[in-house]
Amino acid sequence: MMSILSGNHSIVTEFILTGLTEKPELQLPLFLLFLGIYVVTVVGNLGMITLIGLSSHLHTPMYFFLSSLSFIDLCHSTVITPKMLVNFVTEKNIISYPACMTQLYFFLVFIISECHMLAVMAYDRYVAICNPLLYNVTMSYRVCSCMVFGVYIMGLAGATAHTGCMLRVLFCKADTINQYFCDLFPLLQLSCSSTYINEVVVLCFSAFNIFMPTLAILGSYVFIIVSILHIRSTKGRSKAFSTCSSHISAVTIFFGSIAFMYLQPSSVSSMDHGKVSSVFYTIIVPMLNPSIYSLRNKDVKVALNKIRQKRRFP
Repeated sequence: MMSILSGNHSIVTEFILTGLTEKPELQLPLFLLFLGIYVVTVVGNLGMITLIGLSSHLHTPMYFFLSSLSFIDLCHSTVITPKMLVNFVTEKNIISYPACMTQLYFFLVFIISECHMLAVMAYDRYVAICNPLLYNVTMSYRVCSCMVFGVYIMGLAGATAHTGCMLRVLFCKADTINQYFCDLFPLLQLSCSSTYINEVVVLCFSAFNIFMPTLAILGSYVFIIVSILHIRSTKGRSKAFSTCSSHISAVTIFFGSIAFMYLQPSSVSSMDHGKVSSVFYTIIVPMLNPSIYSLRNKDVKVALNKIRQKRRFP
């Protein structure tokens, strides 16, 4: 929808989201699929946060960061999925300009925060394996709290910069966003004003928020691998590696999909292919993370069994 400005110009007041598919026969199956995924995401992440909060032996830096990651995943999915589900069952996928900018802002807050949280968790594993005797001193409650606070500051700063630049862009060519949510590149493609500043900001912040955490993670794991190789017993090596395997899986899926989306030229064709990538880091990863960290984690299983026993024998 357009509103008229002075002269012969008009601005967009509403956007139309193309969604994942335009085929009517796929709308209901996709609605049911993503509704199921969202329910699993909410239950899994809320369950992880609750379990860590109730289990005193999980009150360690590793699980403090994991509960923060679960909170980010829960919020991240909630920003995107409910609107997406509504779009599957409505005839026209409309989102107002203020709602679009709001969704963009909070999406960026949590996606950037997750990048840095994964880097913080890699550093935690580095300290635990490479400097175990100094772990409690290095990863004190104050240090961990400052790290988590810094993660959210990074997210808020990046989101404010991107959204602030987006607010200065005029949209008067078209109102159809080639995506299932308000994302940076699809929005910039609709601009009828200069997007040079936006592209510079996107390039700088995307490089910083993807490459810097990636370098921190790679650096941490280089030292971790070296330390593991110095462990003589096979059992010791296996135990040390098992504490990192879940994190490696989460990092690979998340950074692989987000890098594919944001570190390539913005074109219509790349946006069409990028929708699949977007589904991974906006919907699939928040669902998988609780499973990745719990299924291969003995401490989480022990805590879950204790809570079950308490409920069974109060």
